[in-house]
Amino acid sequence: MAQNAAPFSPKPSAGPAQDSGWATGGTVFAGVLMMVSGILGVLNGIAGIAADDVYARIGTYVYEFNLTTWGWIHLVIGVLVAITGWGVLKGAGWARGVGIGLTALYMIEYFMFIPYAPIWSLIAIVIAVFVMWALATAGRPATTP
Repeated sequence: MAQNAAPFSPKPSAGPAQDSGWATGGTVFAGVLMMVSGILGVLNGIAGIAADDVYARIGTYVYEFNLTTWGWIHLVIGVLVAITGWGVLKGAGWARGVGIGLTALYMIEYFMFIPYAPIWSLIAIVIAVFVMWALATAGRPATTP
C-alpha cells in the first residue's frame, strides 16, 4: 500500500528583516576591506609625511599636491575609513551610510593619486566600487527565484 507523500513545498521566502547570504557576506567582506584599506592608507600617509621621496615625482598634473600633503590626506581618510569599517563589522546603524560616503571620497582620492601609484590606485578604486555596492545592497530583503 503506497503512502501519500506530502507535496513538495518550496522554502518560505525570507522576511524583510532577513538578508541573503551574499549580501551579509558582502557586507562583512566590505567591512574587512575598509579596515585593511584604511590601515594601508594610514601607513601610506605616514610614509608620505615622514619622507618626501617615497613616491616618484611627476611633471605637471592637474591634481598635483606636495607629497607631504598627500601623506596627510591618506592618513586622515585612512583613519576614517578604518573606523567606519570597524563600525560596519559591528553592525552600527550609522556605518553603512557613512561608509558609502567615505568610500566615494576614498575612490576620488585614489583617482587623483593615479600618477603617483597607478596600479595601487586602480586596485583601490575597484575595492571602493565593491564596498559601495556591498554597503548599498545590505539590508535588502532576499529574493527567491
